[in-house]
Amino acid sequence: MADDTADAVRPHRHDAHETILFGGVYGAVLASAMVAALTQYGYASPARRRDDALWLLVTAGASALAHGYAHYIAERTPHRRWDALRALRDEWSLVAAVVPTVVVLAGAGWGWWPANGVEYPAFALNIALLFALGLITARRAHRSWGAAALVGVMDALLGTVVVVANAVIK
Repeated sequence: MADDTADAVRPHRHDAHETILFGGVYGAVLASAMVAALTQYGYASPARRRDDALWLLVTAGASALAHGYAHYIAERTPHRRWDALRALRDEWSLVAAVVPTVVVLAGAGWGWWPANGVEYPAFALNIALLFALGLITARRAHRSWGAAALVGVMDALLGTVVVVANAVIK
């Protein structure tokens, strides 16, 4: 009986795999949508690409804070002293998922590759991330390699649709 009471007081803990998957998918879609929005006017200078990288990182951080805070508030149970910080900490995978795109944009800003057209490799990188997350999750659910690859392809296609729809709306 005492364990039931203690469990009722504790906020819901999300499975680590669920948290990483959510953050990875959200981060990949966010990164692609931001790059599409930031490059919608064509040519971009190296300085603009550095700014784009910074804005993407700031947006991911703000999104992670908002999502962690929403989890904290939505659970509506009595909270312990550090639960708010734990809820925010659990959003690290969202920020981590945008880091490859931040590096692509910053690299273009630092002259590692041309600043114009860098949105295409960034987009491909994020679609590959969505494929990998789908594949890993399907394999973790004990699906065959063929079925897991199909899930990965479908996740990548769905992510592409979401990103394109987001870019068209903006």
